[in-house]
Amino acid sequence: MIHLSILDYSPIDEKNNSREALIATTKLAQLADKLGFKRFWVSEHHGMQTLAGSNPEMLMMHLLANTQNIRIGSGGVMLQHYSAYKVAEGVKLMEALYPGRIDLGIGRAPGGDKITHSALNLGKTRISSYEQQVKDLKAYLSGQEEINSSFPGLVPSPVVTTVPQLWSLGAGGNGGLLAGREGMSYIFAHFINPGGTGLQATADYFSNFSPSVISSKPQNMVAIFAAIAETEEAAEELAKGFDHWMLMIESGRETPYYMNFDSIQEYPYTVEEKEMIRNNRRRIIVGNPDSAKQQIEQLAAAYQTDEVMILPQIFGKENRMKTLELLAEAFGLE
Repeated sequence: MIHLSILDYSPIDEKNNSREALIATTKLAQLADKLGFKRFWVSEHHGMQTLAGSNPEMLMMHLLANTQNIRIGSGGVMLQHYSAYKVAEGVKLMEALYPGRIDLGIGRAPGGDKITHSALNLGKTRISSYEQQVKDLKAYLSGQEEINSSFPGLVPSPVVTTVPQLWSLGAGGNGGLLAGREGMSYIFAHFINPGGTGLQATADYFSNFSPSVISSKPQNMVAIFAAIAETEEAAEELAKGFDHWMLMIESGRETPYYMNFDSIQEYPYTVEEKEMIRNNRRRIIVGNPDSAKQQIEQLAAAYQTDEVMILPQIFGKENRMKTLELLAEAFGLE
């Protein structure tokens, strides 16, 4: 059986605003909870006009308060910008209020441009390596003093008896090694790097996994964009909206909102832009429910996992909710 989870960017649709985008994320999380999806994660993106999701911890707390059973997590917290101690405090607070429902996904990507990076790190006088931050975070979350942390014996408040799941986010070749050696769960962002690197990184994760207080056995996922509708034609229309959004992001021409298909169907793409679009189609599953199910199963088999995280990064909250409903029916979620 394949478990399905959701990662949502809180896209700001054309003619909508940030508040409406965040309300739509809440509705999507509630639907995922009702339909039987395993996890619902939110992201950290800075300075992107089309995305409202900038602070995953705060949005996670809101979603936890408005759902019942689904695991809520970050996909992810960009740890390089923050104190591992501060991150641990926030996550342990959520774990105290909602035990057994918290996923902390961490990554080393900047999550924004150079100016954003400078603003987030203003005033830092002590800089630890990412690997040391991971060790510190493990020590803070688990309370295990034998972990080689920067501040031995320091225990963040609140003290809780359960431990959040710690996930390492990977999009390159070395992430699997670190996740395995530190005994974390591992998710590869196929939607960022679909070129085959993820298969080797996942293999490295399994072969180098060392049990830890955070995770006693290896656990992995793969994440992929998806445009799913009742018919292939309708799915293709949604995917063309994704094509345009991704092209604008990659070429530095991001619009203030995620544009409707009607607003872009006459766009005069150049030969080079059409090639970029063709390449980006490797990042996304497009199709009707039966076709999508087959593609998801093939991806899960390639990554040796029983869980796939779907990013319904398409225009319209109704379309995103319909994607979840179609997937739940196709996979027989309960």
